[in-house]
Amino acid sequence: MATIQSVEVCVARIPLDKVTYLSNRTVVDRHYGLVKIRSTDGVEGIGFCYVGNAAGELFRVAVEHLLAPVILGRESLAVEGLWQEMYQEALLQGRMGTVMRALSALDIALWDLNARTVNLPLHKYLGAVDLETVPAYASGGYYVDGKTAGDLGDEMASYVDQGFKAVKMKTGRWNPAGEESRVKAAREAIGPNVELMLDCNNGWIDTVQAMQYLQRFEQYDPYFIEEPFSPDDIESHARLAKLTRIPVATAEIGYGRWYHKQLLDMGGASILQTDAAVCGGITEWRRIAAMASGYAIQMCPHWFHDVHAPLVAATQNARYVEFFWDDQVLNFRRLLDRQMTQKDGRVVLHQSPGLGFNFDESQVAKYGRWTTVSR
Repeated sequence: MATIQSVEVCVARIPLDKVTYLSNRTVVDRHYGLVKIRSTDGVEGIGFCYVGNAAGELFRVAVEHLLAPVILGRESLAVEGLWQEMYQEALLQGRMGTVMRALSALDIALWDLNARTVNLPLHKYLGAVDLETVPAYASGGYYVDGKTAGDLGDEMASYVDQGFKAVKMKTGRWNPAGEESRVKAAREAIGPNVELMLDCNNGWIDTVQAMQYLQRFEQYDPYFIEEPFSPDDIESHARLAKLTRIPVATAEIGYGRWYHKQLLDMGGASILQTDAAVCGGITEWRRIAAMASGYAIQMCPHWFHDVHAPLVAATQNARYVEFFWDDQVLNFRRLLDRQMTQKDGRVVLHQSPGLGFNFDESQVAKYGRWTTVSR
């Protein structure tokens, strides 16, 4: 029996090499919440999440003072029960946001620990659909100073040259005509047979504003428009889905199965981008994916291909994993001792136990410090 002996927690603050812009946000650094769970068998599982661009210490407090005490001394295989007890403990402090992300990181670490204990890679421990690789889209197309529409097209084409059959770019920061020039440049650069995703990062206020853009974009045949509105504005997502032929994708900041059920019932998404490091961990992600399957809705999880590739491999209604080929925006990759690779637009799954990698402690030490919670 594997009993949880200790929990370690760290907040790593990593500056971006270059100031980067989204539709309505400027990013200069990123804060990541890291955890390690060690069992009495001497096995260690790791978990992680993104906690924004400030106040990452909220994550440490949530783990140390709220959630770790719930699981210490407990059997690691009791994942469902531990999830419910952590969730119950956090009812007043946060059923979404940083506290839920802390719960998510701990849940990921539990699954990693349990898969390592039985010496199986995570996708096989979960019950795999794909055993070796999963389809991916190359994610990029951010705004940086001096970057033109032509530069964006060249960037998207470079992903196609690497073998990707699908690519994603940001949109919504410029005016409608300017954004059309960017989408047009991307489509012309990648050709008609590569799928082109558009990510607005909650950039629009209402469907009138959204349609000023999307009516221009439809001729370029986007695969989806991502996060057009605030994540909690489910009604606007549902209205937009009826106004445009471009599929609406959202839920990367979605929390828990109840939010997702409301989104599905209202017709607010054709594609769910649910993030296991946000929604409640692997445990909750699997519940949401199973529910989405009943609505004939596909899963294309957001960020962190390091955890989402094995989930896509183990989920029948998952279509793509989002892949960042370098560490310029998703600089979390600098903290890992082993990277996932891609071949012909498919992410190659790790075959070693659990997630298949560990934290690179020499790198973690540059950006944060570990503290230990034990009984």
